[in-house]
Amino acid sequence: MAKRTLTILLAIILINIVLSEDVKANKSTKTSLDVDLKLKLLNKPAVKSIKSDDGDIIDCVDIHKQPAFDHPALQNHTIQMRPSFHLKSETPNTKNKASPQSQVVAQTWQRNGRCPNGTIPIRRIRSQDLLRASSLESFGKKAPPPSHKNNATYYLPNDLVYINNTNISLPSLSDRSAAILITLGFNYIGAQGDLNIWHPSVESPDDYTTAQVLLKNGASYDDFETVETGWVVNPKLYGDALTRLFAYWTVDAYKSTGCFDLTCAGFVQTSQDLALGASLEPWSVDGGPQYQVTVAINLDPHTGNWWLKVGQNAALGYWPRSLLNYLKASATSVEWGGQVYSPNVKKTPHTTTTMGSGEYASTLHGSACYIKAPRIVDYSLSLKYPQWVGTWADEPYCYSAYNYVQAPGVEPVFYFGGPGRNPNCP
Repeated sequence: MAKRTLTILLAIILINIVLSEDVKANKSTKTSLDVDLKLKLLNKPAVKSIKSDDGDIIDCVDIHKQPAFDHPALQNHTIQMRPSFHLKSETPNTKNKASPQSQVVAQTWQRNGRCPNGTIPIRRIRSQDLLRASSLESFGKKAPPPSHKNNATYYLPNDLVYINNTNISLPSLSDRSAAILITLGFNYIGAQGDLNIWHPSVESPDDYTTAQVLLKNGASYDDFETVETGWVVNPKLYGDALTRLFAYWTVDAYKSTGCFDLTCAGFVQTSQDLALGASLEPWSVDGGPQYQVTVAINLDPHTGNWWLKVGQNAALGYWPRSLLNYLKASATSVEWGGQVYSPNVKKTPHTTTTMGSGEYASTLHGSACYIKAPRIVDYSLSLKYPQWVGTWADEPYCYSAYNYVQAPGVEPVFYFGGPGRNPNCP
């Protein structure tokens, strides 16, 4: 009897092992199928493909077949091919005079060809890109912020940023560290800046570091919308440590909506010359040549679309009005500066992921990363230096912010950045 019982138990164990292996095999197959389906959704049929020297493949896709139109709100969308507004010129005394004109940048893939008329360049997503993501649903998205708790809000030592003779508390997130120039309190319908291009180092594949312009509107700490652009180093998303042009949006405080570039439906691209997510070149050199790119986001008052412009007023595309709620009419704050995302910011040991050039803001031109000519736009459709600004850094001993005034009457230049972990930021 005991022998028979033992035989039955061994048979049951063997059956369970076989079933377990079958489940694993089915799960693996299902995952592979999901990846294939996601790739087909993201990578639209190409009219032409361009192999870039940095390893990217740029697909030239019919403008009417781009990923944006998979969004339910854009099913019957008519493409606005160009902005319907013109910004008024600045008066001479508002132009930046603080440093010599820096050189501009290009995208690496442009050396090997261009997309035909009627198409847009899209960086091809590959299976390894999807497999690096925590999940297929999270691919291309920023990590959602932790739930807001009063005792989890992190402030500067003085807890405040000083703007317009007023002390204002700015909450920050436990997994992000920022060093920014900020203006708020008005209705802004545009912002721009000249972003110095660098090549910061990233410690972990889960980390990323940016230099950006961000416009925001919302009701509270965890209920807001943003449109953002600039450059980023993001190994988890792109699979390398190159400095790349990016755009981002969210309408629910990063919880589930929006994404980088064209990795989800939403942003409508119109330019055949620039590719979101493509690498920028060359990079600035410490003590040597400095390179920059001008980025701007402006609301078209006639259509309600938020236009992204890169370089010398070149319109790249827009976030359609139908995606937005709080941002339908204006933004209520603008930020210029850097951000580092890492599970190891505001912790010990701190991440060694750098921001900007990796040098502190106080090292100034040629060493620290800068944003020159920060501008806002109001309903006068005029580019203006913000009437009131303040600087703010979550962790000033890790990443600092400094709005440097060289001399009376000379417009400030905003510097930011830092090394991350160091003896003062353990």
